[in-house]
Amino acid sequence: MTSNDVPAAVQEIEIGPHMGLPQLNTIKNSLEQELAVMQDSLQTLKVAQQKFQQSADCMERVDPNSEGKEILVPLTGSMYVSGKVLDSNNALINIGTGYYIEKDIEGAKDYFDRKVKFVTEQMEKIQSIGIEKSKIRDSIADMMQAMMAQMQKQVGTASSQTQTS
Repeated sequence: MTSNDVPAAVQEIEIGPHMGLPQLNTIKNSLEQELAVMQDSLQTLKVAQQKFQQSADCMERVDPNSEGKEILVPLTGSMYVSGKVLDSNNALINIGTGYYIEKDIEGAKDYFDRKVKFVTEQMEKIQSIGIEKSKIRDSIADMMQAMMAQMQKQVGTASSQTQTS
């Protein structure tokens, strides 16, 4: 793929005064909907990032002296049961969709650190796309305002000409 190729999901539209207000308004509304979806995605990614970071922080607290100690094991976000650490060298981690893997503590720390980094990179990508889309939406809004001002000016000029006739 060269730099001139446009991905299939991206559609280029030449925006300008040749378009009418209804077309510009449709594009602006579409951009606003896309920005709302992006904002929701960012919120979801932020929650995931926080969970991965919390898991990484928990791995930092595990040490060889933890074996045999009592801990609270979360069943849900607000329900915990007591348990004992049987193996302070390994952790069973949830990798999503009901799959778990056993990793040593360092491997688990590395896994969660990579996940935090990946989610952060995705958030940055979405934010940069959002900034670009916001700029486009704002320029369309400015163009629409200029077109409406021009129309009002023309209506004012036409009505003053009719009054003088």
